Amino acid sequence: MSTASDQARTPLIFGDRIDYAKIIERHPWLIEESRDCILSPDSDGLLCGLFMSSELGWKIRGYYDGKVVVVDKSVRMEDCVFLDMEIFRPGIRSIGQHMVLYDKRKRPGYWAEATECISANNLRDYDFRTKFSLKYPLATIHLLLSIIGSVRPIKLDTDAICPLLYTDGTFKNLFNYPENCLSWFRFMNADNESSPIHSVFFNDHYSIHELMVALKNFFADLKSLNGGTRGADKLYISDGKGAIRNIDESNGMMLDDEAKKGERFLQLLSDLTGWAYSKDKWSKGPYKIYALKKGTIKPSQARYNDLMRSKPFSLAITSSLALEYSLTPENT
Repeated sequence: MSTASDQARTPLIFGDRIDYAKIIERHPWLIEESRDCILSPDSDGLLCGLFMSSELGWKIRGYYDGKVVVVDKSVRMEDCVFLDMEIFRPGIRSIGQHMVLYDKRKRPGYWAEATECISANNLRDYDFRTKFSLKYPLATIHLLLSIIGSVRPIKLDTDAICPLLYTDGTFKNLFNYPENCLSWFRFMNADNESSPIHSVFFNDHYSIHELMVALKNFFADLKSLNGGTRGADKLYISDGKGAIRNIDESNGMMLDDEAKKGERFLQLLSDLTGWAYSKDKWSKGPYKIYALKKGTIKPSQARYNDLMRSKPFSLAITSSLALEYSLTPENT
């Protein structure tokens, strides 16, 4: 019988088609009900939280933006599922879509410890050294929809298309990298009518002009949520230097203005997707606050090896010039 460590050393590679049953067999927590989760506080993370809370009754207990983690004081961070990020800690469950492996021929020993980390690029054994130009071009919500939709019917209305194309700039990638997107559609079985994302990427609801108009109207709705300016599609829990923002450090509560902005955005997403927004499932605190050290290095095998020996909390190779990472205080 293989151990969890053995499984982590064996990539989930399925040729040119994903095998959702194998993913769920290895990570059954993905389809469990009433789990606690922590989100990235941008549109992708918020969509993931809205979907999982509506579909499986998950509770949003906090946020992680790469610099700061805030977690409801009633739960342990270790017991939460992280949505829209990869966490490199034994036993911590996470799912994301970032490039995290530098060279698949030289996997670091610490790699085997992240037994519960699901990363879209790892499912195809894609690494920075050989496959960066073919990395996953969609958002975590598309992967999550596809996995959950493989075991229970998920119907998306036409109104859901715009927010699902908007998040993480997906609509830009469709036209900037069509060959890569088509390859991932096939891998994810999006060409199958039973897939929830089939109606997003294989729909005949919009002409190109009609889609442009629909996206323009969605952008206008976003600005109207935030007094005519951008920023309505995310929550800000820290600033660029990692200082706490919009959390009252004296009591651990999210500030009212930021909480209400988040509610307006979530209600808009709920209206468009049909996923129920239940305020009681979304914590606003009091939070425990964990400050991490965020850094950026130029990707290379030596730097990657050094970083992995430091046991990062999370990382993402975002370009040929930037590998972004976070370290916990005990690893700095």
